[in-house]
Order: sequence, then structure tokens, then C-alpha cells
Amino acid sequence: MARVSIKTAREIEQMRKSCQLAARVLEFIGPKIRPGVTTGQLDRLCHDFIVGHGAYPSPLNYRPKFSDQRYPKSICASVNEVVCHGIPNGRVLENGDIVNLDITTYLGGFHGDTNATFFVGSPRAEAKRVVEVARKCLDVGIAQVRPGARLGDIGAAIQEYAEGHRCSVVREFTGHGIGREFHEDPHVPHFGVRGKGLRLQPGMTFTIEPMINGGDYAVEMLDDGWTVLTRDRSLSAQFEHTLLVTTSSVDVMTTRQCPLVNSEVGASE
Repeated sequence: MARVSIKTAREIEQMRKSCQLAARVLEFIGPKIRPGVTTGQLDRLCHDFIVGHGAYPSPLNYRPKFSDQRYPKSICASVNEVVCHGIPNGRVLENGDIVNLDITTYLGGFHGDTNATFFVGSPRAEAKRVVEVARKCLDVGIAQVRPGARLGDIGAAIQEYAEGHRCSVVREFTGHGIGREFHEDPHVPHFGVRGKGLRLQPGMTFTIEPMINGGDYAVEMLDDGWTVLTRDRSLSAQFEHTLLVTTSSVDVMTTRQCPLVNSEVGASE
């Protein structure tokens, strides 16, 4: 049985500060994503921005249940066929690549978690397709969030949209509760059956972060214990927000103030 944390009004307002900082990191880093930049350079820029605003990058030295190794960097940078948890390094981004940057900040005792997939230079047709399906999958998932709805409603809506647009939904990795802990209950699958699963109630905070593959949903993990790739090496894209269930609907706590440079189709053309 999931033990879900219901946040108080005071906790929500403190958590919102961390969520808004995470959103600002994405706004900050978008214009710096271009051909010739390494994922390691992007990590360093994000790290300095987070620390410079009095926070800590939640992934740095984090060790979850599925891995025996602590995560060595401050953000995740997943390029092309990398589904999630790509470790920033000396990889040089090339024109036509896509890269997902996953940002989680720890500020004032709370975590805020968000991510987006960016185009590097001029996007290819397949990249546009997968990225836009992933973006829409997040939107249709969020649209299901309200008091009394069930987690299965979220997953079903995402799965229906993705599969209806010739994409697939990764099964092994899900959204998650978040607050004082980086990962809390409940798990939030991005596939499922309507009317099934935990019933949502006001004060719940969790992420929706569907990982959408252009091919099959099967994945595999590299020997580093972190990096997850599509088994068929198709492209994978992802978008994420941290959400609060309110008394009537949903509050997107990591909402951004402006569109992300290099994430909207055509922004770099």
C-alpha cells in the first residue's frame, strides 16, 4: 500500500520555490544548447546556476533503489536513443540531435523536478515527430489530474495518444511522488487502464514524465548502471512537470514563464 504524503499549504508554498527554480534552470540552459557543446559543459552550467541560487542539484551523488552506484553529475542529459539518466560527459552535440535535460533542485527542504527535450540545430523530421508526441503526452496526462481521478486515467490517456501516433511508452520508468524526498509514493505509470489505480486527492504532489519512443518501448541499461537506451535504437523524447492536486483541478508547480529556446519546433531554424 502506497503511503502518499499530503502536503500542507505551508509545505506547498515552500516546495513551489524549488519547483520554480528548476523551471528557471531549463529557461537558462535552452539558449546554450547548440552544435559543438558537450553534455558535460551543459551540466556544469546548470550546476553553477543551481548552486548560485542557494540550492543543491538533487541528482548529484543520489543513489536510488535500482542502482548500486551514486549518480555522478548534477543533471541528466539523454541524447537521441538515450531514454533517461544519461550521464553528462565529453559527448559533443551535433546538428540534428535531440537532448533531454532533466533538472531537479533541492531548496528549502523540498525537491522540484522538471525536464524537456531540446533540438540541437535544425531538427530532423523524425525528431520533430517524436518530440511533439512526447510534449503532447505530458499535456494529455496533466489534463486527467483532478481530485477523485485515478492514476490509471493518467496512464491510459498518455498510452492512447502515444500509440495512436505511432509511438510507444516506456514501461520500466514512471513518474513519482515528490516533496521532502526526491522520490516518494506513488509511482505514476504512463500506461494503464482508466478507473484503476490510486485515487487522487488534494495535497498530493507528483511528477508526470512520459518517456516516448519512436519505435518499440523495450529498453536496456548500460553497464554504468544508469544510462537507459531504446533497445531498437529509435529516438526517445520526454517532458516532465511536478504537479499538485488542488481542491478542484491541478497546479503545474514547474510552469515556466516563457517558451523554451531550442525546444519549440522551428525555434532554431
